[in-house]
Amino acid sequence: MGKQKKTRKYATMKRMLSLRDQRLKEKDRLKPKKKEKKDPSALKEREVPQHPSCLFFQYNTQLGPPYHILVDTNFINFSIKAKLDLVQSMMDCLYAKCIPCITDCVMAEIEKLGQKYRVALRIAKDPRFERLPCTHKGTYADDCLVQRVTQHKCYIVATVDRDLKRRIRKIPGVPIMYISNHSPQTVTGQLFILGQIQQNENMGERLGLTWTQCLAPQLVNFLTLENQDNIVSIFLYIIHYDRPLKCSH
Repeated sequence: MGKQKKTRKYATMKRMLSLRDQRLKEKDRLKPKKKEKKDPSALKEREVPQHPSCLFFQYNTQLGPPYHILVDTNFINFSIKAKLDLVQSMMDCLYAKCIPCITDCVMAEIEKLGQKYRVALRIAKDPRFERLPCTHKGTYADDCLVQRVTQHKCYIVATVDRDLKRRIRKIPGVPIMYISNHSPQTVTGQLFILGQIQQNENMGERLGLTWTQCLAPQLVNFLTLENQDNIVSIFLYIIHYDRPLKCSH
């Protein structure tokens, strides 16, 4: 009977004793680390993020026309699917001039999608879009948009991505624009209300109405909503822009 061949084991290491093993001499053993006792009377230091000065509670004072809108990749794709003119539909939603902003990482994401999404790439290269340079590595856009919005509160984020919307909702004072029923919508009531009031005011000037007559229907509509941001936004707008109309009696 022949000798059985043993398969050679590759990348095997010799078994070594732990430095805390009892078989080692006491002088060769690793000494256990002693835990430092914390002084209860010592002051605890912790870093707290500074509250942005542009916010009055949830009301963002930096937001105003022309609105700068950070566009995500899927927002462009969904606007093509819904057959929407991106810039025009944004202006119809907010009743003001809108400047879509596109970052380098969003542009890189669209370029990576290939020939199938060539229409989205052509829209992204529109001269009306403002190009924002990125300094981070890679082409992952979500982290870039969240970081940009936390640093600068002057942007609206246009996205359809659920995870990104969930992350941005945690940042106070940043509205989200999304596509619903073949038209863009805004999550924060502040922008929609200001746009509606400005539209009513323009109509009032044409019809020769007073400020109160223009504002009364808007107050009735929005005070019934169960959203405190809407109520605060209306009254802050009244305090900030309280003035008679040109054609008031």
